[in-house]
Amino acid sequence: MNLMQVDSVQRWMDDLMLMTECECMCILQSKPISIDDDSQSDLMLSSQEGTQNSLEMLLRRAWIISTELTKIVQKLEKNRWRRVHTMTIKTNCHVHSMIKEYNMYAMTTTQQMHEYETLLMEKCSELTEITERCTQTEDEIDLASMKLSINETLTAVGHNFTQLINLALLQEVKGLVEQLDASESVHSVENAIRSLFSLTQEGTRLCHLVAQEGAVVGLFKILRQDQFKCLYPSALRTLASLCCLEEGIHHLEKVDGILCLTEILTDDSHCEATKAEVAAVIAQITSPHVTFTLHLSSFLENMEEIVTALLKLCEEATTGETCLLASAALANITFLDSLACEMILQMNALKILINACSDKQRVNSAYARDQIVTILANLSILDQCASEILQENGVEVLVQMLSEKPLSGSLAEVSACERVLQKSAVTLARLCRHPDIAQDATKHNCIPRLIALCRHPEERYSSDAVLVACLAALRRLAAAHPEELEDSDLQQLVKPRLVDSFLLCSNMEESFV
Repeated sequence: MNLMQVDSVQRWMDDLMLMTECECMCILQSKPISIDDDSQSDLMLSSQEGTQNSLEMLLRRAWIISTELTKIVQKLEKNRWRRVHTMTIKTNCHVHSMIKEYNMYAMTTTQQMHEYETLLMEKCSELTEITERCTQTEDEIDLASMKLSINETLTAVGHNFTQLINLALLQEVKGLVEQLDASESVHSVENAIRSLFSLTQEGTRLCHLVAQEGAVVGLFKILRQDQFKCLYPSALRTLASLCCLEEGIHHLEKVDGILCLTEILTDDSHCEATKAEVAAVIAQITSPHVTFTLHLSSFLENMEEIVTALLKLCEEATTGETCLLASAALANITFLDSLACEMILQMNALKILINACSDKQRVNSAYARDQIVTILANLSILDQCASEILQENGVEVLVQMLSEKPLSGSLAEVSACERVLQKSAVTLARLCRHPDIAQDATKHNCIPRLIALCRHPEERYSSDAVLVACLAALRRLAAAHPEELEDSDLQQLVKPRLVDSFLLCSNMEESFV
């Protein structure tokens, strides 16, 4: 869980309470720190003020208990009875602590939750008793019988635990959405948004839970109130997470969310950070993987204003992240239909994007270049694109992208570099049907670079997709300027069938050691 992915020392400090001896926890958990009611109230208040609220506690304990139950199953398979018993006691302590702490901090609980709490504690106690008996005998028949009982009880523990966590999370989400609807203060709304966002980062299941309880509607209610302007970025960030689901996009359409997003994006009174988050939401709902966007009539109605504002954001961005989000939204829009591409091209997009590529402050990563070259690749299918590419020195930029290198060497960045190489080659292959583009590409040494990418697997990160794109671009250029290639390159990379050249180049990766 993302909640656990923190600095190791900080995590150790946070978990100190959970790392005490099981026997000590069993003894101390029933003893109050103070018999003074005021002292107990102060303790609860300070706990609520800290970072360990009921939701964080619930997620943390749930993760720990789930991990312990998995370990018990693993040890049980190996018949390590003493270890199973010890871990069962530990799990029992965690369950009791979770229930006690949650009931202390939670705003409301239901009768159904209390029923599952009782069932869970009973099954945990039963599990502890059975495993203890396993440590007191060595009779194989008795152990086999008790092993079956342990498995049945473990299944019951897991079921009751899952049901309890689901009900508790549902109750928490309802409370957070109610906080949004109440809109009582900036502080309470901010806490609700922060908690909802953390839940959306914990997986698709929790995203569905947050979306189905009306969080999208609540967030747009906040986005329509000027008094919460300082919370717009965090609200939009949460909204972007929810819109990875079709359910979230449905809710967005119902509350006319596209119009609200357009108004924020085109309002000069909003800061760049807010507009960048709007761009992130638009990038999410226009993702090529989301088919529902095609039916968003309100998006099509506002597309011209959105595209204009996104291009302006790319042009005026002061950070690489802003330019990345704006260009990602534009890249996704170019996948919608050819009309969107024509609209973007008519808005001076090529000049803005190509100029951005030479600005290291705005385009400072392979991820941003990936988005920009995606736009160029999709626009290159239009005939009028070629003249503008020439006018803005776009061919030189595309040839430079054929040498994209990762800065960190991470797998994600290497993958981004592969996409940049592939899409640059695809764009050049499409554009070089125009003689002027082919001549300009040749002048900028495009052919030697394409040959190197074909012949040297390490140059293309051993990517077959890059190889195919480079072979296609090389053949298009060779048709216009065959004199630029050596005879061996013509015979191996151009004249054979594409599949034969592909097999020749891909076989260079084989080891002969």
